[in-house]
Amino acid sequence: MNTAAHLLANTPAQLLPARELMAFTLASHILLVPLGVALPFVTLVMHHRGLRKADPTALLLARRWSAVMAVQFAVGIVTGTVLSFEFGLLWPGMMGRWGDVFGLGFGVEAWAFFLEAILIAIYLYGWRRLKPWTHFWLGVPLPLAALLGAFGIIAANSWMNTPQGFTLDDSGRPVDVNVQQAIFTPMFGPQYWHFVVAMFLTAGYVVAGVYAVGWLRGRRDRYHRLGFTVPFTAAAILTPVQFVLGDSIARSVFHKQPVKFAATELVWNTGTHVPEYLFGRLQEDGTVKGGIKIPQLDSILAGFSPGTQVTGLASVPASDRPTATQATIAHWAFDIMATIGSLLLLLALWYGWCWLRRRELPRSRWFFRFAAVAGAASLLTVECGWITTEVGRQPWIVYRNMRVSEAVTPTGAASLWTMFGIVVTVYVLVFGAFLAVVLKMRARWRLADAGSARTPAEDPETDTPYGPRPEPAASAPGNRRPPGSEL
Repeated sequence: MNTAAHLLANTPAQLLPARELMAFTLASHILLVPLGVALPFVTLVMHHRGLRKADPTALLLARRWSAVMAVQFAVGIVTGTVLSFEFGLLWPGMMGRWGDVFGLGFGVEAWAFFLEAILIAIYLYGWRRLKPWTHFWLGVPLPLAALLGAFGIIAANSWMNTPQGFTLDDSGRPVDVNVQQAIFTPMFGPQYWHFVVAMFLTAGYVVAGVYAVGWLRGRRDRYHRLGFTVPFTAAAILTPVQFVLGDSIARSVFHKQPVKFAATELVWNTGTHVPEYLFGRLQEDGTVKGGIKIPQLDSILAGFSPGTQVTGLASVPASDRPTATQATIAHWAFDIMATIGSLLLLLALWYGWCWLRRRELPRSRWFFRFAAVAGAASLLTVECGWITTEVGRQPWIVYRNMRVSEAVTPTGAASLWTMFGIVVTVYVLVFGAFLAVVLKMRARWRLADAGSARTPAEDPETDTPYGPRPEPAASAPGNRRPPGSEL
């Protein structure tokens, strides 16, 4: 029996469905996180521009983005709530033993979630009822609440990667908890900033991609130009920053989680002058099949020298390291993330070069084709980042302190598979409803932009973002003004 088969035979039957269910809900929820964390900031940037320059187009964009932000937040309530329940339902061993140590992170995230809900409600309410600058300043705490939520989640996850802030008693239970140490673990800083910049970068490319598609379809008006330029500029500025932060977190993993680093780089034996493999598959005997081998590069990337020693997977027992399949998954996820990141950097440099030279957007349709898919590519890198983080840590749910198999629920595998099917069905319906609502809003906005026959009282999009709505009788179709033209 090979190593993988032996380990599989010694794991609980419910482990696979529990992991699949958790992976599905996390992968689904994380698609919404970039907009949840960064869209409030992007919206406020556009809002500020609209007020400062008395720009009705910018105000219209900000107002529409705030509507999308609210719908996205509503869907996130569903997916986030399911995910939070799953921590206790699927992994009672971890929550029961370690909840007192790292649970504060989840508590912070919950408070930030409720605060963000209140702030979104106030911001949406204020478009017609508050003075322009008062309304803007009431929205400023929104990005801060989103960053606070990210703080809580990353604090919990970074603790799972580098647990500290406790001692173990004779029975192996944590005592003498130091909350500050449990939150600010060695991986917290690199993880948090890498995550936050990834969210802002991804949101920028996703929003800009919508207007890039419009640009390719011939909509070259100022509305699409501004809707593309502001979020894409923010994303382009952050892309090289993220490249540096990505290198920093990889180096932190090298020092703090050497076995995970070995898995993501397919390093089997500890040594120096270690080659770098681009893609490829790790075999059970430690060899790498396929991929592109670059001599000595892994040691150079890890420590800036070919003589840097890299810990290999074989340095720990098979029960304490990822399997060959898990290592390959983590490796591919990391390589996909790095490849897409490199392509996005080239796209950002292309944009920056054209802007610095001519103070205008690139003229090539290929640029806008790439920009149109940059958002989807960024979302894929976010997924790959979490795959690298979670799969590379296997078999530990709390690194070197508790295995995933020790934390899993005793609930039978059949019940978990049934739950998995129910959750998939619910998520398909929820995301389908989200897509339907967004498409409905887009159709309404296009109709308003084309000049519908409805009055401002019937269609809010034909009215100014601030001030009371006019009565239907006061707005004959022939006398209607463009949205926001009163400002």
